[in-house]
Amino acid sequence: MIEAAIGFGIVLVLVLLRMPIAFAMGLVGMAGYMYETSFRGALSMVSRLIIDTSQDYGLSVIPLFILMGLFVNKGGISRELYQVSYAFLGHLRGGLAMATIVACGGFAAICGSSLATAATMSKVAMPQMRKYGYADSLSTASIAAGGTLGILIPPSVILVIYGLLTETSIGKLFIAGIIPGVLGILFYILAVRFTVGRNPEAGPAGERTNWAGRFAALRGVWAVLLLFFLVIGGLYGVLNVWPIYLTFSPTEAAGMGAAGAFLIALFRGNLNFKAVSEVLKETAVTTASLFSVLIGAWIFSNFVNVAGLTEGLRDMIATLNLAPWMVMAVILMIYIFLGMIFESLSMLLLTVPIFFPLVIGLGFDPVWFGVVVVVVTEISLITPPVGLNVFILKNVVGDVTTGTIFKGVTPFWIADIIRLALLVGIPALSLFLPSQM
Repeated sequence: MIEAAIGFGIVLVLVLLRMPIAFAMGLVGMAGYMYETSFRGALSMVSRLIIDTSQDYGLSVIPLFILMGLFVNKGGISRELYQVSYAFLGHLRGGLAMATIVACGGFAAICGSSLATAATMSKVAMPQMRKYGYADSLSTASIAAGGTLGILIPPSVILVIYGLLTETSIGKLFIAGIIPGVLGILFYILAVRFTVGRNPEAGPAGERTNWAGRFAALRGVWAVLLLFFLVIGGLYGVLNVWPIYLTFSPTEAAGMGAAGAFLIALFRGNLNFKAVSEVLKETAVTTASLFSVLIGAWIFSNFVNVAGLTEGLRDMIATLNLAPWMVMAVILMIYIFLGMIFESLSMLLLTVPIFFPLVIGLGFDPVWFGVVVVVVTEISLITPPVGLNVFILKNVVGDVTTGTIFKGVTPFWIADIIRLALLVGIPALSLFLPSQM
């Protein structure tokens, strides 16, 4: 156990020294495994992991969902989602910020990436909010917070990675994220209401759209609804009725989604040879990066298991006679602290191999724990000093300071803390839909 704790500390130091998380976990994991077994054993373990990972059919879901999200972005769907949200909410005080959050939720449902959601919606929503005199703090905060929905509302790449790490059903994880994702949208809208309630000038009302305009805007999102229904409906057997009879595995659903997004972008005339080449290149680079981190995490996980960290923590908890919920509270506090230092994927891959066996041993549901971990990870995306969505917005917008964004985003991460408390206290919010499958 002591060796594993030292290894964990070394990984933290290496990451803080700017070493990529994949190399930090891989090097420490291999060195630790070598110390616990032998050089030959460590070399065999690493080579086997690399080969197995590259040949694992289940992992093909990752590049396919990434490809789908990139084609969706090329198809211009984000702008149409924002127009629909604005048509229904824009006339309210703070309505443009609310519309941004709703549009982020819709875009997240077919993109699966928080960073892509935040970067894309900033280009769509920021000019409109500035046009109507919105404060930069509220404008950027609503985009940064809305972007975090990308890792919870299905299809979510983070939930896919959690499912692969823990051998938990990806289908159940996807459907478990729906209610917490909707709660996130509602709580963020309440955060906007709170902000404009304190300072009405931060979010003045926009123009009211008549019902004819609203229905016209709705007609523009048929592609979003069709793509979401194809992916999620096929995954859960909704399409398994006469005369269609279609049921997809997660990988097949991702493939159908990528093909559908490609056809939508092609139909709209947004694709050419250069655009397709850029999408394929970005997919390859992102996939290679994720696979490297996954391999590093599995190497580190093997070292942790051999060193007996999980058993040591379990014995220590038994000695202290702590209640399971007290242990879970401590784990969540560790996550919130680490979220101030690490970006979301690094934090997930570094901690899940350590905490997951302990949590399951205490009798908690793996699907519920997955949702809770993702919500905590969402919080880390907008909390100082390393709120990754905040820095993405800073780079995209340019003329807004990080201090302004962090100040504006405070009500949103407070809303996230309240939502986290509800999900922990009422597990049925995450487990009701999976129980009906």
